[in-house]
Amino acid sequence: MRDGAGVLHYAVHIIVVGCGRVGAELARTLVAASHDVTVVDKDERAFERLAEGWGGRTVRGFGFDRDTLEAAEIRSAFALAAVTSGDNSNVLTARIARETYEVPQVVARIYDPRRAVIYQRLGIPTVATVTWTVGQAMRRLFPHEAVTEWTDATGEVVLVERALPGSWVGRSLDALELLGRTRLVSVSRAGQAKLARPGLIGQEGDILYLAVHKESLDDLAAQLGVGR
Repeated sequence: MRDGAGVLHYAVHIIVVGCGRVGAELARTLVAASHDVTVVDKDERAFERLAEGWGGRTVRGFGFDRDTLEAAEIRSAFALAAVTSGDNSNVLTARIARETYEVPQVVARIYDPRRAVIYQRLGIPTVATVTWTVGQAMRRLFPHEAVTEWTDATGEVVLVERALPGSWVGRSLDALELLGRTRLVSVSRAGQAKLARPGLIGQEGDILYLAVHKESLDDLAAQLGVGR
């Protein structure tokens, strides 16, 4: 179904590793969006941050332990967010989810933003603690959904954030521009933002920022979906 902004939503199984303030809030947000959520934490007391009857499941254990992940039903998971207090644990958990279980969407919270580029090269989307919000996590978990960053006063032009689909890796991003309707403004790559330039080739992990006429949003979605 679509919400009032026209964004597509559907229920999926998501694992949240770490039940601190961020993990608990993220889990509650996901359950409120009708997703099937399992929260993993090594400390049983951490689950007290979840409201009674919150609607999800909990599993005690370490996120990088495969028995724990199996108990959390990782084989059916669409996404995993590793949000414990340890960088190494989060990235290890995310890599196991991505490389061993082939979970489609993962994100790892990190405290040291200098490591972000390294992790991005490993194919692990990260959000540094200084910029972390539940909204940022939701964007990484659902990169196929366009997020509106800005709308002009008339409501005719919007700036949207969109993850580059795999079918566009290695292709010229010039093809995304529709004369008078869509303009690629910038690309976030390996933790660094770049202004768009002619001939820019898409790379895995790219986040696109596009200025789009509101009536062309469906055209953009169709164009990005080519080959998927």
